[in-house]
Amino acid sequence: MRFIETWMPATLVATRDLTPGIREFLLQPDGFAAAPYAVGSHIQVGVIVDGQPETRSYSLVGEVDPEGYRIAVRRAPDSRGGSRYMWSLEPGARLTITRPASLVQLDWTRKDFCLVAGGIGITPIVGTAQALARRDVDVTLHYAVCSREDAAYLDVLEALLGDRLVVHAGDEGRRLDLGAVFAALPQDAMALFCGPMRMLDAARHAWEAAGKPTIDLRYETFGSSGLLPTEAFRVRLKDEGVELVIPRERSMLDVLNEAGYEVMSDCRRGECGVCALDVVAIDGEIDHRDVFFSDHQKRESSKICACVSRARGSITLDTLHRADAI
Repeated sequence: MRFIETWMPATLVATRDLTPGIREFLLQPDGFAAAPYAVGSHIQVGVIVDGQPETRSYSLVGEVDPEGYRIAVRRAPDSRGGSRYMWSLEPGARLTITRPASLVQLDWTRKDFCLVAGGIGITPIVGTAQALARRDVDVTLHYAVCSREDAAYLDVLEALLGDRLVVHAGDEGRRLDLGAVFAALPQDAMALFCGPMRMLDAARHAWEAAGKPTIDLRYETFGSSGLLPTEAFRVRLKDEGVELVIPRERSMLDVLNEAGYEVMSDCRRGECGVCALDVVAIDGEIDHRDVFFSDHQKRESSKICACVSRARGSITLDTLHRADAI
């Protein structure tokens, strides 16, 4: 397992609104001592959704902070309830969180970096930009937002990067052309992307079209974003005679585990593939929200990452659970 989750109590020290729809939270674990964490680190936060304990993953903003861990949460009307809970909290609230962990790996020997963020995807990019700005490298950040009013941390990034920050605001007619951006990069440039799933798919295709090595496009993701609306769906278990309803605010992984069908997991962000299950039948459509499977594997839909992916209608899974083997 790459992630060994150590949970610890923490206090919400302060909040501030960065934009009308994005709020920053400063969380301080009990006995906190500032220590460096890897680029692209995130923490798990315990939340309550409709009376049920859940977990949500949030990227840490910036590099090490002597005051605690900073996260930023977009209040999403179509979310599964985590953002609604976070926005309901006041300073002084007690929570449980995990220690920082990261799957992002950058080649620090490179001399050219391209950072791309879409909306709230700016959160893990801020710390990366800060780390790269201290080095003798060429780094540019392309930040895609609906409007500058929606751009969190714009003041910080403008002071840090100057004209190396390019804001693509939709209401200004400055849409991000990923094909042109990637085609203009030196061949050995490395890119780091974080944004919604549709934008990630576009980035992957543009990167390949530009003839760049696949391994040189690294990305962070947030599993709440998909191609289909977040809604309840049904899961049937092969040979079990069991049908479970996955509510819109809960993950398939959590529902299966709660029902006694133990599914191994690790990152809970759709990045590692540990929780992948075999899909036996589909009566509807799968919404693959992971970044583990290739485009070809997603089209085949023979497997699904239980931690983040969802469906419309119903699907039949083989969990390899056998009650008579217990």
